[in-house]
Amino acid sequence: MTTPAEKKEHVLILCVDRDGDIGSKAKIKTPILSREENLNAAVALALKDPEEPDANAMFEAIRIYDRLKEEGKPHENFQIATISGTELGGVGADRKLVAELAEVLKNFKADEVILVTDGYSDEAVLPLVESRVPVSSVRRIVVKHSESLEETAAVFSRYFKMIMEDPRYSRLVLGVPGVLLIALVILSYYNLLGLTWLVFLIILGGVLLVKGFGVDKAAKNVVKWVREYEPPAVPVQIASFATGAGLLSMVIGVYLGGSQVNSYLTSISPPSDIGQWIGLLPRLFGEFISQATALIVIGLCVLLSGRAIRWYFERDPRLLRTIDIIAVVAWSSQIFLQASQILINPATEYAGLVISMLIGILIGIAALLVTFLVHKKYGDFFKKKGVEIEEFKEED
Repeated sequence: MTTPAEKKEHVLILCVDRDGDIGSKAKIKTPILSREENLNAAVALALKDPEEPDANAMFEAIRIYDRLKEEGKPHENFQIATISGTELGGVGADRKLVAELAEVLKNFKADEVILVTDGYSDEAVLPLVESRVPVSSVRRIVVKHSESLEETAAVFSRYFKMIMEDPRYSRLVLGVPGVLLIALVILSYYNLLGLTWLVFLIILGGVLLVKGFGVDKAAKNVVKWVREYEPPAVPVQIASFATGAGLLSMVIGVYLGGSQVNSYLTSISPPSDIGQWIGLLPRLFGEFISQATALIVIGLCVLLSGRAIRWYFERDPRLLRTIDIIAVVAWSSQIFLQASQILINPATEYAGLVISMLIGILIGIAALLVTFLVHKKYGDFFKKKGVEIEEFKEED
């Protein structure tokens, strides 16, 4: 019978790379399990960037693993693993760390964890690990630097070069102070030094506003889009232009109709109760329709004509159906105008409205018959695109 003293204890040496350097630099997928895999990953990362602290942390985790294996008791079982977050940090990095830790614990049921990090920033993961498995020790690796004057100068020169040449840093570290100095010179030249703090605050506020709302990135994307923009095919351009022109015409038509209604209301005494308003509604609708119908119908016909031109070039069967709609919509203006005259003056004869409706029905029927005959005679014109699509699907 197994006694508690003989029970196996599973100890996990866990190396954490919260900023995702292993994946971004060495292109190695995490989590990394076992001593051999961790050693290969650490060597690969060190070859990519010899100054990378995460490589030193991984080597330290391997060293701790080897030492514990040598000094460990028979009932202790050790394993080493490395998990990583993302370059962006924050919540996304923590969630990735938690997911990889869960995957590691699924393969190795750890009773305790020895946490190895590459600095103080990675200590933020300690609560994440402790919430899932007890942490018995934390080993923080800080790379040692020589205190000699030559090496200090080399470090400063490296960072100075990075500030001078890397646009991400030079824009803030050099660009903003440069703008402030130029503003100071201009204020001094015009004897306006009393406004110095106001100008400085405006400049700094502008910089914070641009960076905070990502205006610089948005402007960069716009410039990139303009440079890489490729105009669509001519039929698409025609359809787009016709759509814009048609919508503009319809909006103007609605505006003219509203203006006519407003003019009529100003020419009469305003109604005093709801009943009078209700009685006035037919006249208002008639005034609106009489002025708005023409441009609205023209705009709709222009919009549909642009679509029809596109369908023609693309050999789309919707061309014939669109032509039918254009014919019916074009004649509908006469029906609306006749109806508006009756709404404005109920004493108007309605024979004109009836004749317009009958003619509209005949036009619709004639358009359908013509469409049917054209499609029957020139049906091959509309089959090419469909055949090409079917052949394409068969090849896939």
